[in-house]
Formats: sequence, structure tokens, C-alpha cells
Amino acid sequence: MTSGITRHALLRCFMRTRRLISEHRTPKPLCSDRSYATGEIKSPKIYTKTGDKGFSSTFTGERRPKEDHIFEALGNTDELSSAIGLAREFCLDKGHTFTDQLDKIQCILQDVGSNIATPRSSAREIHRKRTKFSPQAITDLETWIDHFTEELPPLTNFILPSGGKSSAALHLARTVCRRAERSVAPIVRSGEADPDVAKFLNRSVLSALKTHIFLSD
Repeated sequence: MTSGITRHALLRCFMRTRRLISEHRTPKPLCSDRSYATGEIKSPKIYTKTGDKGFSSTFTGERRPKEDHIFEALGNTDELSSAIGLAREFCLDKGHTFTDQLDKIQCILQDVGSNIATPRSSAREIHRKRTKFSPQAITDLETWIDHFTEELPPLTNFILPSGGKSSAALHLARTVCRRAERSVAPIVRSGEADPDVAKFLNRSVLSALKTHIFLSD
């Protein structure tokens, strides 16, 4: 199925990945024949020490405690993407046809995280433009969900979180999605994040994961 989410989400995800690779590329090899003790070759460090005192920075540069609602929501969103990624691997093993959609959800969740990491109270206009979350992602994903729902038999019973590795993994992702939604809700109510972020988590992602559960194993 070709849609806006197919083109824009994948292109956005690809461009972001390419940019990150470019930013972290070094002209020198990480390993060398030179002695480590000479100090002539320095490997890039993956830690910054800026969070050692229990504070982290938002995209706007604002320093907040690590237990702030913003970082809790970011952590839950990141965990959701990781859970979907794990489920996707199991689904690939089973040959399911909806793995591309799971990949697209992960790409859109990067935009969700960008919006959450940009509190409106400290954001300049340039920040808001760069991290604005498009409601088109919700519309496109709902169309896709409706398409899969037509293939499902009527649901007459509650479904236990099991049914095979891919199904169980999708159930886990569903519950993480609920937690992410709960942590984002107060941020949206306070006006710090885009309301469409909460809509995406509440209606689109959760419904999509439910649909995939019915289709798996």
C-alpha cells in the first residue's frame, strides 16, 4: 500500500540516519598500528559526562532533572520503539507481511520523541518548526489499520498475551505503548507537546499493535 506514511516516514528515517552517520564519521580509523600510549590516535567517546549530576538537556538546550516528565516520556517512547523492533524481528522470522509497517511506526516514533524533547515553554520558533509533528501520520496510519481490520474475524473473546513469539512480543509492545501514552498525557495537557503526539500513541499505534496481534502466529 503506497501512502504518505510510506514515502515521507521512510525518507525522513533514511535522511536522519544518513545525517547521524555523517556527523559521527571520522577520517581516522578507530584502530591503528600506532601505539595507544602515544596519544596520536584518539577514538571518539560515546559519553559526555554532562549528565553525571542528574540533569539532561532538552532539544532547546534547557537543563532539567533526569526524572522530569519530559525525559520519562522520552524513555518510554524509546522503549516502545525498541519493543516494536524486537517484535519486528520475530515477525520477519515468521514471514509476516506487515513488518514494513512496524518499521514505519518506529520512524514516526523518532518524530514523536523530537516533539517531546522540545518543550514549548523554552522553544523558539525555529525549534518548533524543526520538531512539529504532522497529523498526516495519524490519518495515513488509520487508513492502514482499517485495511488490516477488514481481514480480521469478529472478536468474541479476550485475548491472552501469548500465541507465539511474534504475538507475545507485539503484546509486550502494546503494553509499553500504553505506558508511553500515560507519560505523554500530562505533557500534552500542560501545553509542552503537540496534542497530535498523544493522538498518535492513543489511537494509531495502540490500534495498529492490536491489529498485528490478531494477524500474527
